[in-house]
Amino acid sequence: MRPSCCPLLIWLVITICGPTLQAWATERPNVLFVLCDDLRPDAVGCYGSPHVKTPHIDALAADGVRFENAFCTTSLCSPSRASILTGLYAHAHGVRDNFTELPARLPHWPRQLHNEGYATAYIGKWHMGEDNDSPRPGFDWFVSHKGQGKYFGTEWNINDEQRETTPGYYTTVVTDFCLDWLKRQPADKPWALCLGHKAPHSFYFPEPKYEHAFDDVTVPYPPSAFELADKPDWIRQRLTTWHGIYGPLFDWRKKFPDTRLEAVKDFENMVHAYWGTVLSVDDSMGRLIDYLKATGQLDNTLVIFMGDNGLLEGEHGMVDKRTMHEPSIRIPLIARGPGLPAGTVVSKQVLVEDVAPSVLEVCTAPPLTDIHGRSWMRLCNGDDPDWRTGWLYEYNYEKQFPYTPNIRGIRTDRFKFVRYPHGDGSPDRHLPELYDLTTDPGELHNIAADPAHADTRASLERQLAELLTSYGLDEGRDTMPLDQGIKTALPDAKIR
Repeated sequence: MRPSCCPLLIWLVITICGPTLQAWATERPNVLFVLCDDLRPDAVGCYGSPHVKTPHIDALAADGVRFENAFCTTSLCSPSRASILTGLYAHAHGVRDNFTELPARLPHWPRQLHNEGYATAYIGKWHMGEDNDSPRPGFDWFVSHKGQGKYFGTEWNINDEQRETTPGYYTTVVTDFCLDWLKRQPADKPWALCLGHKAPHSFYFPEPKYEHAFDDVTVPYPPSAFELADKPDWIRQRLTTWHGIYGPLFDWRKKFPDTRLEAVKDFENMVHAYWGTVLSVDDSMGRLIDYLKATGQLDNTLVIFMGDNGLLEGEHGMVDKRTMHEPSIRIPLIARGPGLPAGTVVSKQVLVEDVAPSVLEVCTAPPLTDIHGRSWMRLCNGDDPDWRTGWLYEYNYEKQFPYTPNIRGIRTDRFKFVRYPHGDGSPDRHLPELYDLTTDPGELHNIAADPAHADTRASLERQLAELLTSYGLDEGRDTMPLDQGIKTALPDAKIR
């Protein structure tokens, strides 16, 4: 009787429990994670941009949670991307610059979901390992390219199965790849898709239909662009370097309809082009959301839209990131999906390290252990009385850009204190920065040397020292003096 009984028992289990098992599988939320490169919050409509209209991103925020004080802890693409995936600070995951691979041994949230039975894919700009576009651990499907990629004519490595240079605009092409993958997913298995946009990273090439979208908008330099008297000396020194407002980054190329490439040295046109690339990102978001709606998957999908780091557009004499000034560290972060309230704005400070534990909590997956981030789910659904009121920022010297020193800082809900322990033997020339963000959100007045704020500075120095100790981070040393670094990188640069 056993041989005939066992198949009968299996048939009964499948018949009775099959629908339940399938429902359990499909009820586990999907994840759509969309990451932009160098996206400032003020270039998105729902964050207050008066010019850049992003209706699809805005609708996502209206249906979910918008974090108005979200930050990266190292304002640099690769370190921040690694922190988003792992929940760790840069010194802990080891990706301290834009040329280092994410260690294959490190767990991250897509891999954790993969271990829990999710179909996982990464499509777009990976940018951890400059010359490596091969598939990475934890993903069933991996479509990427070497380095930054191009707005037009990127060569794609499609899951190590083929290489192709796909015609068309990067943002459109990467969205096509994503939709193709989504359409191949079975209905009874949850999925997690990570989309890495190139936009709006420099050099800025808008899609042809958006090349002249902002021609009539006047864009003045920000108030802090030329007010550098109380800034550290290294900021004034690098004005003519790659990352300064008088440097070669302004020699960007703008593509016109007749395909001519014309050199432009104009701040306003540069910002116009930056904004133009964001409009295509919003189109992409609309296409993805429309597909999820049409297939009935939207309400069972956690959708996260964010940037990896901010960007200075003239503030403090710079056109870069890396520093701890507000435009450099602020990022847009929006989340919509199961367990998240609609139309909610969270004002507490959240960090890139918080993404991993939050995604895993929504998906009821085992958490990553010994990480620095924490889930913001409780914060979104009321309050978390133990939430952070201050946090550590780190930037680590890059030999490719030796005119930017090590940075260690602390940002609280009200104050920011920044040190530059670069070790060039001239600490008196590289004074720290202290700002009261309540009265001076633009960081126009460095009060680090003001005797009236000596107690505040001393308190922040103590807190910063405690954070450095608790996170196991030293202050770091540059490998060459700053003046020598500038001359090495740009021999013709004028040291001011």
